[in-house]
Amino acid sequence: MAYHVLTEAKRCLNCKKPMCRQGCPINTPISDMIHTLLDGDIDKAGKMLFENNPLSMICSLVCNHENQCEGHCVLNRKGAPVHASVIENYISTYYFDRLKFGHIEKNGKKVAIIGSGPAGIAIALILAQRGYDITIFEGRERIGGVLRYGIPEFRLPKSILDKYKEKLYSLGVKIRPNTMVGSGITIDDLFRDGYKAVFIGIGVWRPNTLRIKGESLGHVHYAINYLTNPDVYRLGEKLAIIGAGNSAMDVARTALRHRVREVTVYSRHDFFAASDHEINYAKLEGVEFKVHVEPVEIVDNGCIFADLDCDGHGTLTRRPGSERLEKADSVIIAISQGADNALVAKTGGLDTNDRGLLITNTFGETTRDGIFASGDVVSGARTVVEAVAYSKKVADAIDEYIQGLDKQGEEKSE
Repeated sequence: MAYHVLTEAKRCLNCKKPMCRQGCPINTPISDMIHTLLDGDIDKAGKMLFENNPLSMICSLVCNHENQCEGHCVLNRKGAPVHASVIENYISTYYFDRLKFGHIEKNGKKVAIIGSGPAGIAIALILAQRGYDITIFEGRERIGGVLRYGIPEFRLPKSILDKYKEKLYSLGVKIRPNTMVGSGITIDDLFRDGYKAVFIGIGVWRPNTLRIKGESLGHVHYAINYLTNPDVYRLGEKLAIIGAGNSAMDVARTALRHRVREVTVYSRHDFFAASDHEINYAKLEGVEFKVHVEPVEIVDNGCIFADLDCDGHGTLTRRPGSERLEKADSVIIAISQGADNALVAKTGGLDTNDRGLLITNTFGETTRDGIFASGDVVSGARTVVEAVAYSKKVADAIDEYIQGLDKQGEEKSE
């Protein structure tokens, strides 16, 4: 592995205007990181990555590199790009395993973080290093959110999330698992108990539905539910997946690892929301794809699809009389997720848009003073790196907000 990493690193041209960095949503200093490694200072390279992106080790595994850093590499124009993801993962893992924060002076200010997905973990790490007393409220038994319950083990080993949990503990972060804020404890309770600010990063866990006949049948499931715990499902030998995003690819590849023999992905379009990387792996593992079709009705022995005709300008219309049955033992619907508004409904002053997502300004401030949000609950289902990039700004905004409260208190006392 080390030899391969160094071989890749030596291919970097150290461009004066690194396009790879421009292609990264969190502006990772890729060429600087690579050449610091080549200079023999892996610790400095690791620190560079961690300070820019606390979830660098995770992003190096799950990002859509072909459309981001590697896709923008100048070497990609005539050949293979520098595989920055491999280099980043090697450096980040080395650094994170040895990372010790040392003594951090506490400032006595409490911040509550609701949800321990990528946004929540990133903000907890940033603010804890600044001396804040952080408590994470997690509705499930383990931290990670979509990282743990929405991405398969073969793409993101869950042992990495356990490492993050230990780092959070080493910073003095408190974690309350199996605690759903809004059902017992309310956000008003948090402010009552001395939290100066509250961050909401609960993600989007309500599956989008097709709204067609048969969707409530017993052999029909939703991708986000299936990925949470595939072991409890019995799908049979033949699976139909409706949708062609990354979640659909995760479902397809997971199902094949759980004794499903035939998996077919059905899509309205012949271009897919999933990355080429994930599609190619799915095809390699035996997943079939059928395009320009849409589901009409789900029945006991499969799903009825109709063919779609394209007018050449992107408009698709259903072809009359093309309906046919595609047999399947189970059907999984993978057309993304929306927000579950249980917490919002029980918290006054929080406005949402027509998709049920929390409304914030560019700094993550919601419509209620002292409450911040970022991640999928604000932007809808997006990428991990985008959630972390935005959360860095939100962490700064929370810090600034609490410092502003302190100044107000000092002025009043005078």
